[in-house]
Amino acid sequence: MTTPNKTPPGTDPEQLEKTGTVREIGSQAVWSLSSCKPGFGVDQLRADNLETYWQSDGSQPHLVNVQFRRKTTVKTLHIYADYKSDESYTLSKISAKVGNNFHNLQEIRQLELVEPKTLTLLKIQN
Repeated sequence: MTTPNKTPPGTDPEQLEKTGTVREIGSQAVWSLSSCKPGFGVDQLRADNLETYWQSDGSQPHLVNVQFRRKTTVKTLHIYADYKSDESYTLSKISAKVGNNFHNLQEIRQLELVEPKTLTLLKIQN
């Protein structure tokens, strides 16, 4: 049995990294969540497996905070969401905010999703 990839065929992040198209930098960051149910936290969110996921446990908004230790340029955010699997729990809005610390974050991009089943690309920087 093979482990399903996080991304659809043709957009395998490892292949894109090998060609130099993208570089995964999430491992350089400190990740935190506004809430999570036991066994459904950051490790599951970042796992390269469609069978694992983050499940929030608290009031909205549900937040994923990604903090880099030094100034880091992020050009694109890749997110996989599947409405068919998650139904009402599927994310419907993505907001990208940047700043020097948690208290001076400013929204730079927002994306509304309607029943997604795809790898969503949110272009952060031109």
